Amino acid sequence: MKQLNDNWLTTGLIDFEYKKYMLLAYLQNVKKQFEGHKLYPGLTDLVFHYKNLQSIKENKQLLYKNFPQKISKADFAKLKVSYEKIVQDGEVMKVLEEIIFYSLPRIKGILEEGKTVYELIESKIEISPVGILPIYPEYGYLFVNEYKMKETRIYNYKITIFESADEKFRGISTTFMETVRKGIGTTYENIKLQLIKKHKSLPSPAAFILNSNVPCPLEESLMPVAKRALIRKISKMAA
Repeated sequence: MKQLNDNWLTTGLIDFEYKKYMLLAYLQNVKKQFEGHKLYPGLTDLVFHYKNLQSIKENKQLLYKNFPQKISKADFAKLKVSYEKIVQDGEVMKVLEEIIFYSLPRIKGILEEGKTVYELIESKIEISPVGILPIYPEYGYLFVNEYKMKETRIYNYKITIFESADEKFRGISTTFMETVRKGIGTTYENIKLQLIKKHKSLPSPAAFILNSNVPCPLEESLMPVAKRALIRKISKMAA
């Protein structure tokens, strides 16, 4: 099983052995991905399912909300529909609690494996500026050198800031532009200058070079890890 439905716990047959089979098949697939250094989307999905089960465990009302509902009464004059819950507290609830109790430590175990892979990849990448950086390095170019690859992938990046009620967050978007092969006399500074000449909309961009020293999938692992690392680096520079 490649993915678990968001409401896998409460949809379909509510049976401990059945849900256990679903979960273990899913976790086996995610574990296999992690062993191949493929982090996403498995890591994001695991975090979602783990937090969701924790929330349901701590607040039984969330469990009720996850159940499908059927129309029990309709007031067409007032355009109101009332819903009758299919499941009320009882034996089914006990089964669900048993599934949650079984699932949480097993999801957490695979999640820790994913975090270990993430930290390994992060420790094997190096990010350094190309030339002089502008005062505001929130946009520019990222030169990516994959493990033992002779070509450099060039991305345009832009960092955005958005706020919640309590704090600010930084996000990053990247767009692949082109691939270049470095040769004698072709430096990253030269590549940056050529980009500035070609793309007048970015007259004073920042540029960073990223070197990866570990084999891993580009889209599923290297780029997500690299983008978060670049955000942290630029955040420290702006602090």
